[in-house]
Amino acid sequence: MNKIEQAVREALAEAPSRKFRESVDLAINLHNIDMSQPANRVDVEIILPYGRGELAKIAVFAAGETALLAKSAGADMVIAPEEIKAMGEDKRQARKVAEEFEFFIAETQYMPSIGKSLGPILGKRGKMPTPLPPTGDVTAMINRLRNLVRIRSRDKSTFHFRVGRADMDEKQLAENIESVVTKLEQTLKDGRQNLKSVFVKTTMGPAIRVI
Repeated sequence: MNKIEQAVREALAEAPSRKFRESVDLAINLHNIDMSQPANRVDVEIILPYGRGELAKIAVFAAGETALLAKSAGADMVIAPEEIKAMGEDKRQARKVAEEFEFFIAETQYMPSIGKSLGPILGKRGKMPTPLPPTGDVTAMINRLRNLVRIRSRDKSTFHFRVGRADMDEKQLAENIESVVTKLEQTLKDGRQNLKSVFVKTTMGPAIRVI
């Protein structure tokens, strides 16, 4: 058993029993890197080999045929262009939508109005929509985002994110984690040398060191 799989097994074994599906998260601690410099910050996307344990919630700003295709592809919400301004004026509703959905897609022609009305709310959360060009395939984009994890450190040297669910297979969770660690090593300025520690834990369980 490799070190990552062993850490996953220990984290799952030591997690207290809960009546809800706990997530499995990674906590990353960096060092020897100046996070005040934007070029050093982590902002990457990775499709986990065994998925997230649940599908990400996706909202799509679209009209006409694209809206119909988005609904058919299982988008959790389709927002018509005429709703953008009103949503931006209702800050409470806008914040609720921003928190509820993990990813947003928008036809490119609506990006300016989204930026004007919802930019401060979505941008602050790193959730500005992925633009869908006129020839883009909204179904393929939705399917891609379903199992995507966005890793963003901002200016912090410590950050965390989900890599699965506690009811997933240990080996699958371990492979998800290994793919994330590999991506971080490729992304960080000095690779593995910038990883001070990596811990895995369930929502309510203890943190177990991986690296």
